[in-house]
Amino acid sequence: MAQKFGGKFSRDGARSDADAPLPTGAGPRVKGGWRTTALALSAFAFLFSAFGGTPRELVLGLGAGGLMLLSAWTTREGMQAQAAYDARKVARRPAFPRKIAGGMLAGAALAVGGFSTHADLLYPALFAVIGAVLHLGAFGLDPLRDKGMGGVDAFQTDRVAKAVAEAEAHLAAMKDAILRAGDRQMEARVERFATAARTLFRSVEQDPRDLTAARKYLSVYLMGARDATVKFADLYAQGRDAKARADYDALLTDLETTFAARTRDLMSSSRVDLDVEISVLRDRLKLETRAPS
Repeated sequence: MAQKFGGKFSRDGARSDADAPLPTGAGPRVKGGWRTTALALSAFAFLFSAFGGTPRELVLGLGAGGLMLLSAWTTREGMQAQAAYDARKVARRPAFPRKIAGGMLAGAALAVGGFSTHADLLYPALFAVIGAVLHLGAFGLDPLRDKGMGGVDAFQTDRVAKAVAEAEAHLAAMKDAILRAGDRQMEARVERFATAARTLFRSVEQDPRDLTAARKYLSVYLMGARDATVKFADLYAQGRDAKARADYDALLTDLETTFAARTRDLMSSSRVDLDVEISVLRDRLKLETRAPS
């Protein structure tokens, strides 16, 4: 569906700053994603040459091209996993080292391609080593250790990870549903709410003990927001009901304010807990100092 351009200088441009699209973070961005695209395109060098030779060269060329495409896909998945890892202060290392696997696949692709022109093992083996080294030099290694996990209950962390994953699914459903409304301003409004919600997610991830206090925000409230978004998008797409749009915008404002308030409360509670721990420890140190040796 074509969308009418809207902006500050359009005919209907009189709107509040709160309605203007903002460069909100829709999740961690992958830096250097073009490199995996270039890696995928390099597979066509094997595919094109495969069809101009013998049946043996055809099979090896197709195999090498397929391995290179798989390497590009695996590497991009690894870059996305690292972006999510870098975006969090508390994170587990990826369960599977995708970028390292991508390097091994790239080396295997060059080795298979080398067999099409060299009958011995020396040059294909050299191609494999050089390809893997160059890949790891270009894309780096996967995170190999947990970050910020000292003193954190692994069981609680797993519960938080599951709750955040479900909450992210609700946000994704909201962003997908609002596209049906065909309103760019409301799409940006949903993005801004998603940013406020993710701020709460990060707070809970940093202190898993806050999950109990924030669980209804990650489940009940987001589920209700998702359902309201679906109903609004369907209704607004049919009749462009201005009152429904205003009511939905007000709902998002209330939710955004509520999520921000809960985030502040959790951070304040964490600060109080820290002050108590420091006070207790200082009292113990004073008693130790006064006690006779």
